[in-house]
Amino acid sequence: MKFEADPITMQVIRYAMEQIADEMGYTLVRTARSTIIKEIKDISCAVFDAQGNTVAQAHHAPMLLTGFELGMRALRKHYSDSELEDGDVIVFNDPYSGGQHVMDLVTFAPVKYKGEILGFVGSIAHHTDMGGAAPGGTAGGLTEIYLEGLRLPFIKLYKKGEEDRELFGILENNIRVPDKTLGDIRAQASANFVGIRKMKEILEKYSPQVVQACLKMLLDGSENRIRSGLQNIPDGTYSGVDWVDDDGFSDEPIKLQVNIHKQGDSVVVDFEGTAKQVTGNINCPIATVHAAVYYALIAVIDPHVPPNSGCYRPFTIQAEPGTIVNPIMPGAVGARTNTSQKITEAMMLAMSDVLPEKVMAGSHGQITNCGFSGYQPGTRKRFVYIDIQGGGAGARPTKDGRDGQDSHLARFKNTPIEAAEMEYPIRIERYEFIPDTGGAGKFRGALGLRRDIRVLIDDVSWARYGDRQKFEPFGLHGGKGGGKGQFILNPGTPEEQIAKSKGLDHLNAEDVVSLRMPGAGGYGDPKDRDLHSLLKDIRDGKVSIELAKSDYGINVTPKMLADLD
Repeated sequence: MKFEADPITMQVIRYAMEQIADEMGYTLVRTARSTIIKEIKDISCAVFDAQGNTVAQAHHAPMLLTGFELGMRALRKHYSDSELEDGDVIVFNDPYSGGQHVMDLVTFAPVKYKGEILGFVGSIAHHTDMGGAAPGGTAGGLTEIYLEGLRLPFIKLYKKGEEDRELFGILENNIRVPDKTLGDIRAQASANFVGIRKMKEILEKYSPQVVQACLKMLLDGSENRIRSGLQNIPDGTYSGVDWVDDDGFSDEPIKLQVNIHKQGDSVVVDFEGTAKQVTGNINCPIATVHAAVYYALIAVIDPHVPPNSGCYRPFTIQAEPGTIVNPIMPGAVGARTNTSQKITEAMMLAMSDVLPEKVMAGSHGQITNCGFSGYQPGTRKRFVYIDIQGGGAGARPTKDGRDGQDSHLARFKNTPIEAAEMEYPIRIERYEFIPDTGGAGKFRGALGLRRDIRVLIDDVSWARYGDRQKFEPFGLHGGKGGGKGQFILNPGTPEEQIAKSKGLDHLNAEDVVSLRMPGAGGYGDPKDRDLHSLLKDIRDGKVSIELAKSDYGINVTPKMLADLD
């Protein structure tokens, strides 16, 4: 059967490419070793055309997607077509060459069909350990990138389908948990090989000419949809400001300002007013900056557009080198998520007046990443337990915030208690919502989460970075701010102490780390909240009677609660 490049065939090929990306992701998750991939799913996969444009992305973490975009551009400059063979897998993680942070390994593989490169596939995943000063690379306060772990340039991990034993040897000698990390790297390669095979099947069925023509139509279609959506936004400049608590080295707050200049069917985003590069590792590499900006703009312009390189064409990003949103070497960037989240939050705030029906109130606006490391009792085998925590999601123009779900760029899943306790010498004693942390409003912000982790052995390192412990998530249009986060060591005991949001400490058996995540802001005047919804929140323990009186102006009586059902 002969196919033509028409709109119907284009849609069929579009969904085929998305299915390839998703199948790559399933392969990666199912064959990985570490909980951060197989449980949290800190990954993404993508398919590219011959020029390196992203044509399809898996339904995983949006934050990782533009790590492909800039990395692929750099890869196409680094290798000529003649230098790439069928079965090659290239790996890199350099934040100063289009990567994000050293814990996120990016792999690319060419799709060669009848001797010609007709596309690429790629995978990205957060790894348990890449060496460096702190197990898991998660410690706040690291002051230069050399402390964060192995930083790889573009290098062939596989050559013609075979592992490069020398490169694998270098990796094995420099990481604390080689069985986990090398297993995860092989899982990434497996995902790429699946993508290559599936891409070749599509090329064989539809022909290279039809596939390439349809992919061009797809990219142009996404661009046109974004440009059309921009016409519905008034021209002008819209600014938003958010703050990072500190950089883990100094206690000084760090300003993040976005300025959105919308004109016709295009947008320029700059960061004039943003703080200069800092000593600690909250500096945000440009690839992550692009991801945060693109995510926020697409979410408010056309959230259902096919996400690909065409979407990004109407957007220009200007970030001055030497600022926290475009650091220069050797700036540390390991905790860059706590800055990228503020970019998205500031973008939402900037557009809250011009597009009030399209944005949400402030979410938890941070990512808490903890790395616990020690030696398994009995075997003395090293472990690194990475756990990532989200928080509350902001209230929306017509709905409450989503309790218990991550928001915006990461959209990570949690590590199930059973999975963590089965693999590591820890016990999770509490995992619950924190009452009164959702900002009051006509629609309530989501509650923060509490997770208490008891270590069961001595000499465990606790590396971490978190944020939003000094500046509350903002409310919108009369909504109140959400609760701030806090880390408490040994809560409710004589040894209780507040831990810094970014740092590296050592724990002993029976120490408890209580991770208390920020909540989220409310939307609209609290006095306009539906009484039945407020009473349900009180009944369910989400809002206290005291807060109902102070923030909502309602004196709740026992009879009101008794009559609820």
